[in-house]
Amino acid sequence: MKNLTESIAPIIYLPHGAGPLPLLGSKGYGNERLVPFLKSISELISEPSAILIISAHWEAPQATLTSTNQPSIIYDYSGFPEEAYDLQYPAVGDPKLAQEIYNLIKNNGIAVKLDQQRGFDHGLYVPLKLIYPKAHIPCIQLSLIKGLKSTEHIALGKALTELRKKNVLIIGSGMSFHNLNVFFRPEKDSYQKSNAFDQWLIDTCTNNSTSALEKEQRLIGWKKHLMHNIVILVKSTYYLCMCVLARLARIPLLQESFITKS
Repeated sequence: MKNLTESIAPIIYLPHGAGPLPLLGSKGYGNERLVPFLKSISELISEPSAILIISAHWEAPQATLTSTNQPSIIYDYSGFPEEAYDLQYPAVGDPKLAQEIYNLIKNNGIAVKLDQQRGFDHGLYVPLKLIYPKAHIPCIQLSLIKGLKSTEHIALGKALTELRKKNVLIIGSGMSFHNLNVFFRPEKDSYQKSNAFDQWLIDTCTNNSTSALEKEQRLIGWKKHLMHNIVILVKSTYYLCMCVLARLARIPLLQESFITKS
């Protein structure tokens, strides 16, 4: 039974794992928890009419939307087994919806463009192959904005608010912790540092005693709130996917932490 159905579409900030490994049956890297979690999402929400994904793996000079009917697959990783380069996710695009989103963003004073050539990167197809394996729901990707300013991405989220009334599922595909050097060669306190940031982020986004304005100010000034040795564990592109969603959020619909002790 679906127990998170809302009159407006949900928004979800989720991890997509280590490259294509969640789709290859690889053990470790948190996949034992991540894969079941992603597979469970479709049972927790009503089926959307379309999906908009903000992926940590696409930056552009201005906000940019995929707008082709048949997006290609981008294998934006290297050094993985051969089967990682045969993965497919044949979901169609939705040029009409892309135009509607373009208008929403433009009408909020944000520079935006449509891209008929850009395909889907692994920030989209890795989680969606587990959430909606039939690939039957139209998908659109939205880029981050180069310069990676928190204020611009929170404003971008504000521009997308109306989409939630159109049954469009909006996903931020990133991760609260992302530092590959530390991930593969962890220091003795790496877990404690990453967990500290995760807890700060959860508190910032979900603490009911904090006003919406205070939440935004904390998210914008996130580096000021944390010690440098924690900030370096976080990749800005992954964090900013969440900033877009933060401005959209009314209540937290799904909350889960994926932390792997070394």
